[in-house]
Amino acid sequence: MTLITLTASVDFLRPPPCTNASLGALYTGIALASLGAGGTGITLATMGADQFQHNHEHTIFFNWYFLISYACIATSSTVVVYIQERVSWGLGFGVCVAANLTGFMVFMLGKRYYRHVKPKESPFASIGRVVVAAIMKRNAARNNCYFFGTAHEVSRLNCVPSTDFSFLNNAALKPESNSQSSDLLIDKRSWKLCTVEEVEDLKILLKIIPLWSSSILLSATIGVFMSLIILEALAMDKHFGDNFEVPAASFLTFNILSTCISLSILDRLVLPWWQKLTGHYPTPLQRIGVGHIINIIALVGSALVENQRLQVVKNLHLEDQPGSVVPMSAFWLVINLTTIGISEALHYPGQVAFYYQEFPESLRNTATAMISLIVGIGFYSSAVVIGLVRRATEWLPDDINEGRADYVYWLMAGIGVVNFAYYLICAKFFKYRAAVKLSVHSNT
Repeated sequence: MTLITLTASVDFLRPPPCTNASLGALYTGIALASLGAGGTGITLATMGADQFQHNHEHTIFFNWYFLISYACIATSSTVVVYIQERVSWGLGFGVCVAANLTGFMVFMLGKRYYRHVKPKESPFASIGRVVVAAIMKRNAARNNCYFFGTAHEVSRLNCVPSTDFSFLNNAALKPESNSQSSDLLIDKRSWKLCTVEEVEDLKILLKIIPLWSSSILLSATIGVFMSLIILEALAMDKHFGDNFEVPAASFLTFNILSTCISLSILDRLVLPWWQKLTGHYPTPLQRIGVGHIINIIALVGSALVENQRLQVVKNLHLEDQPGSVVPMSAFWLVINLTTIGISEALHYPGQVAFYYQEFPESLRNTATAMISLIVGIGFYSSAVVIGLVRRATEWLPDDINEGRADYVYWLMAGIGVVNFAYYLICAKFFKYRAAVKLSVHSNT
């Protein structure tokens, strides 16, 4: 942020004119900002959740984590942007530098109080060893003599491997020559032999992948929605009162505010009420499922609003006047932006809580990164969907008044319904780690 502030404040670093020095400073600043966001945004969620022990505490933490994140996005997209446009870009970026420094100092002040989790070896190496060992011993005889590792690891998972993905169990089979020897004498980092816990950790990941994949299309529908909502706002009356006009891009702030308010209501009212009524908090999968449903409702509502807007275009014959603003209030879009915000308040924290709780402990940093990966892939997929629609149909011409964006919304709602059905199938067959451990222990 300091480097980006300098590109906006120092003459010889400020593009344009785009000299090599200014471009180098700008690109370096953007690259550093991306690395910094990846390092803090993902890891802080895991570290914060590590301070708590119970699943319902993790749920509450993730609610507040997303609430603060969305509130900060709302602040940056309004206050900071206002300073940049009305005062100076240098001062606007300078505010961001001050915010970063303040956050860093607060973080360091709490260092002595944090509950630290000791780092272990790379979890990806463990996954690789399981795959390699299972392939190398694919024809090995099943002697039911498995490697559990150290005494500490045996106490954590004192059972035979599960029958799911049973071909991976070969990775934990001890050779005949070592079948009677102590587990402690075997090298646990061998590429020919893995612990039962490592095998079960990989199985957990394989079971989560279908549920994870269902969230990609969910994010893709949101990406298409966000793209079209701006185009609609540009072609509608954005006046609030007689003299104030809301910028089209600022309508997305309603989505952010809706998510913030929804998270507060969920944390203070809905979740405690649910706990009192049923005796337990809703599971992450239940929250994600409700988020799917509300997202579909928002897409259907968007199709209806756009259809009404196109009726006004047709009645006034505005399709023959490129770039015309339809005399229909853009604040009709706020209804569906608010609905999408409610959906995000349910499924995004629900997904992070689900991955954090169900991923192996060694992969919890990766677990909280999954949501960023989902959003990234989903929004890139939305660009692909829009490109395909433009090629295959005439629904999205350059002038939205000449197209049928309502059909696109209906298409996205249909995709959402199919994806929700796929999600329900995946969720039905998924077993939480606690249930699996209880089942295996009872069988043994």
